[in-house]
Amino acid sequence: MAITASQVISPDLRGTRKDPSKRKYLPPSAGSPLGDFPSDWVKPLAKTRTVTKPVETVSMPQAYRTKGSGNGGNCSSLNKGKELDKPRAPVAGAFKRRVIPPTEFRRFYDRGDLPIAIQHKGNGNKIDWKVDIEKLDYHHYLPIFFDGLREKEDPYRFLSVQGCFDLLEKGGSKILPTIPQLIIPIKTALNTRDPEIICTMLKVLQQLVVSGELIGEALVPYYRQILPVFNLFKSRNRNTGDEIDYSQRKRCNLGDLIEETLQLLEIHGGEDAFINIKYMIPTYESCVLN
Repeated sequence: MAITASQVISPDLRGTRKDPSKRKYLPPSAGSPLGDFPSDWVKPLAKTRTVTKPVETVSMPQAYRTKGSGNGGNCSSLNKGKELDKPRAPVAGAFKRRVIPPTEFRRFYDRGDLPIAIQHKGNGNKIDWKVDIEKLDYHHYLPIFFDGLREKEDPYRFLSVQGCFDLLEKGGSKILPTIPQLIIPIKTALNTRDPEIICTMLKVLQQLVVSGELIGEALVPYYRQILPVFNLFKSRNRNTGDEIDYSQRKRCNLGDLIEETLQLLEIHGGEDAFINIKYMIPTYESCVLN
């Protein structure tokens, strides 16, 4: 930007130490080569005005940049960079173990309300019943023992499992009226999605079905609460290839246990058992009709 003559700053030295009219040795210069102008021709000096130049603001495209957003230090190579890994699809978690809620069996046992104790023997532990099993109220005790089947800590696990087998072995006709009370403990244990708890519940269910007459038929209306977890884990078999599974005696293979349980439910469930099982588990094939 060029500066014009009108914008030249000329300081006013009149009355100061550097006033040209007060020079001692050098007289003031004339107004023209021919001498000074007449006084009536001389115009009074106007007060000089200081002209300030406005500061030009420079607009930055982006005052601050975040780390990695600029081009500084970037490579100018034309080679394609490594492609980033694509994010994996989220897992639904259908087979994930659920939180195991606390059981009523533990509360009753710690409080001393159950007439049982552990009897330690050389060939294995047993339950020492303080009252004859035939005299027990099955409506009260059997649902409590079934509720304890989701325990994984001893002695609660051993007492609940062995207590269920003892009660089912000597229950007889007392078991059938308690079927509606057993559905909620069975469903809660199966919904934990824990393979160990499901295996234990399947073994007790098999014993329950063969413990008395009409028990299998009484379970048919409750297939909608019990069988969804069966359908989920039906194909969960152990793939051993050409190896030998030496743990078959423990019966811990989930797929085989579910197949055995479904066959027992069909055999002892009456005429409507197969169609209800097929409705909940479409891949099941009848062991009676085939």
